[in-house]
Amino acid sequence: MNVFFEESGSFKAGSVLSRQGDAFQVELLGGRRAKVRAKDVLIEFEKPTAAELMQQADAAAQEIDLDFLWECAPDDEFPFATLGAEYFGEGFGAIERAALVLRMHGAPVYFRRKGRGMYQRAPQEQLKMALAGLERKRQQALVQQGYEDELKAGRLPDAFTGKTALVLLTKPDKNTIEYKVLEGAAAARGISQARLMLECGGIASPRALHEAKFLSEFFPHGTGFPPVTVGTLPEDLPEANVQAFSIDDITTTEIDDAFSVEYLSDGRVRIGVHIAAPALGIVRGDDVDAIARTRLSTVYMPGDKITMLPDSVVEAFTLAEGGLRPALSLYVIVNRETQEIVASETRAERVFVKNNLRHNTLDELVTEEALAEGTGDYPHKDDIAVLWPFAQALFKKRQTARAGYGLRREVQRNTDFNFYVDGEHITITPRRRGSPLDTIVAELAILANSSWGGFLHDHGVPGIYRTQRAFGAPSGPKRTRMQTNAAPHEGLGVTQYAWSTSPLRRYVDLVNQWQLLACLQHGVTAKLAAPFKPKDADLFAVVQGFDDTYTAYADHQRRMEYFWCLRWLKQENKKQVVASVVKGDLVRLEEIPLLLHVPGLGVHARGTRLQMEVMSIDELTVEASVRLLHVLDAPTVTSGNDAEEADEGDEGDEEIIDASDKSAEGEAEARAESELDGAASNEEGKAALGPSPVPTPTATLRSPDDEHTGSDGVRPLCGDWQSGRT
Repeated sequence: MNVFFEESGSFKAGSVLSRQGDAFQVELLGGRRAKVRAKDVLIEFEKPTAAELMQQADAAAQEIDLDFLWECAPDDEFPFATLGAEYFGEGFGAIERAALVLRMHGAPVYFRRKGRGMYQRAPQEQLKMALAGLERKRQQALVQQGYEDELKAGRLPDAFTGKTALVLLTKPDKNTIEYKVLEGAAAARGISQARLMLECGGIASPRALHEAKFLSEFFPHGTGFPPVTVGTLPEDLPEANVQAFSIDDITTTEIDDAFSVEYLSDGRVRIGVHIAAPALGIVRGDDVDAIARTRLSTVYMPGDKITMLPDSVVEAFTLAEGGLRPALSLYVIVNRETQEIVASETRAERVFVKNNLRHNTLDELVTEEALAEGTGDYPHKDDIAVLWPFAQALFKKRQTARAGYGLRREVQRNTDFNFYVDGEHITITPRRRGSPLDTIVAELAILANSSWGGFLHDHGVPGIYRTQRAFGAPSGPKRTRMQTNAAPHEGLGVTQYAWSTSPLRRYVDLVNQWQLLACLQHGVTAKLAAPFKPKDADLFAVVQGFDDTYTAYADHQRRMEYFWCLRWLKQENKKQVVASVVKGDLVRLEEIPLLLHVPGLGVHARGTRLQMEVMSIDELTVEASVRLLHVLDAPTVTSGNDAEEADEGDEGDEEIIDASDKSAEGEAEARAESELDGAASNEEGKAALGPSPVPTPTATLRSPDDEHTGSDGVRPLCGDWQSGRT
């Protein structure tokens, strides 16, 4: 005897070996034996065999007309045998019975299962709706297959034009037909979805995809600003009796800092560091503050930037030439013979900015030789001649402090690079770092950040500090962190360091400026009146939340710099390039700021110049592969000590560091920190050189001290703006 039964939601047939009570011992078609209860058995039959029954029942089930079967079925629940008599007549056998069960069980739209062998036909209205849904799915499947065939053939369907392709690659809805089509076509082609879209023309270029991914994550509602109103400045803000000037790159629009020099009657000079003061017009919690706290920083990338503040706010507070601008000023009286600071003073005031000087036009004129000889003709020549020896003295003092912390002298990187993007064309030009103008800007900014950090500390007012200290022994690894209380920054050689000089583009600086203004207005009671009180949870939230966002901004900038370096290689049709060995299998190209891993490079001394062949460039994954052709020349080392010093001197310079601030201040901070943070990272075995172990491009631009986070505002201030004398 054979049985047809239900097991785990499916139907099977087998030969009965034995029966005990209500249990059958059944041998299935594959040879497996199973215990089947009588209640699960639907049909008992002698002929045909179990295998023949299943084969013939499957074929017969496909011939059953579901619509007619539904018409034959009663409205109430019924056993399948009852419907079999209606559909097949009285003479139907085991094959027809099994076919009927298989057909009804496989059509839940028509028939609902109510128990073992029991069914009920679906109501007519529900059946119509279900059939309409099935038809829609069938039509969608046809459309989906058509789209997929077009993508496989390298054609872009009309439904994928416009922004659809970018949305599918950034934040897709995986339930849409378009995404399923893209996923299936890419899998069939054996390539990534992004590469398929690029080949079919769905995205204009790899650049568009890289930018769209970043914007979709960090600026999902776009980069524009809602209408905002700039706050009014205090009426009692005094006017400074100076003519200030700024020094920036030609593309800089958010001019945060400017300088002035006053010649005193006793032969000394009063040097002013003037910082744009948006905190005078932005109130904690207002609309502008909400925008700044969300963005935290200006986002930089080659050829573009996304500002932290709306253009109207930047225009109101930037230190543009030709007018009086609100500023927070640090004045230091300097003995010109010793270059020692005699006294210092902090003021909130309006400063007349006479000129915005640009590196692009002055760097070739303002050289160390020209300053020593007094040659050249350029604006503020006498003022720059005063600032240069003072900046050198500040640098020397910091190096002495670094030595006290057990650190070697800072090593300046000789060359930086500027990126100029015109459409899809890139121009990368070298720019000398460590020039007199760079040194002046960097040292005066570090002086202001350090002095104002001490100013906050003396008043008991919390701020956001950048600290760097040794862990364990004094010679142990250095760790850089952000915190709300003053502590040394050993890398910079200062007792404390509070970001304060870039309030137009870094929210942390804006927070510190609010705190500084509170100190100016309230003096010894400032910690009670400051926007952020000691141990303020909101200030801790600012510090905690900043790193992730700013790191993401820096990662995007670095990735786009990698991308444009690769684009330059393709654009200039560079089949061979000259590189120098940095360390191990890491080489640095001479013409552009690109670092590459070269597996199997072999052992070469640091600084060895190599001729490399460019084998492949992939802008989509931002990867490149090169191989060694031959050695051009190796560095000459006169002694073991010289070699060791050269190796140490280069290590900080070549550390891979985040790029965010192209200012001289940021460069100085990066230079001071890179060797320390880099050494710590090396000890932990960390590698910051690209996303995969294959040859991966890595750029060298960075400003790690340009990392900030945001918070709120301050009440409108009034009172004496010229306190803060020391």
